[in-house]
Amino acid sequence: MSDTEPVTLRPRRIRLVCWVSAAVLLVVFSLVATSLTGATGNGYGSFQRGDQLAMIGLGVFAALGILLFTRPRVEADARGVRVRNVIGSYELPWEVVRGVRFDRGAPWASLELHDDDLLPMVALQAADKELAVEGVRALRRLHQAHLAALAAR
Repeated sequence: MSDTEPVTLRPRRIRLVCWVSAAVLLVVFSLVATSLTGATGNGYGSFQRGDQLAMIGLGVFAALGILLFTRPRVEADARGVRVRNVIGSYELPWEVVRGVRFDRGAPWASLELHDDDLLPMVALQAADKELAVEGVRALRRLHQAHLAALAAR
């Protein structure tokens, strides 16, 4: 891999867990919806088709909420880095990045900025082990290539 080759990183394990969880949740809500029939507890009301559809709709919304956690991505090239987390996206030139950090015990990597802020990169999770380490190394190579290009000017 060259120092200026673009990099796209996405978490692997959390995506698998989220897709399986969303499917299971949808099945469970659908099964609960089909069991909603007859009279309610005291017999004052009864479950209708709309109640069943509402329960399935809640399952769909809950599954979509879980699938939000599959959204994280990091894309980097010679110009800068784009970080998309669960909520929020950032596009930063390499000039504002001081370093790429992946501290021991941290759940994910982060970008250390020159203004002393830390920008989490949820796409590089410790649960992905070697995949995350390789991703951090690739980002560091891009950052070092940018610093070398600045020094050569």
